[in-house]
Amino acid sequence: MDIIFKFLAVVAIAAVTVVLLIGLRNMMKGGDANFSNKMMQLRIFLQLVAIILIVGAIYFHRAAS
Repeated sequence: MDIIFKFLAVVAIAAVTVVLLIGLRNMMKGGDANFSNKMMQLRIFLQLVAIILIVGAIYFHRAAS
């Protein structure tokens, strides 16, 4: 279970990074402000998921030790 949470946490962190870069790129190009706002909202949600997965990975790592 420990490995699963670690892997999912890394995937979630990568997803946060990708969404952040997409939103920033759109803002820098002067694109649709609504799209940038949606990307930033998605980033916040993905950060929540990443934090939950990181806490789960720490919990299961400690439980296994």
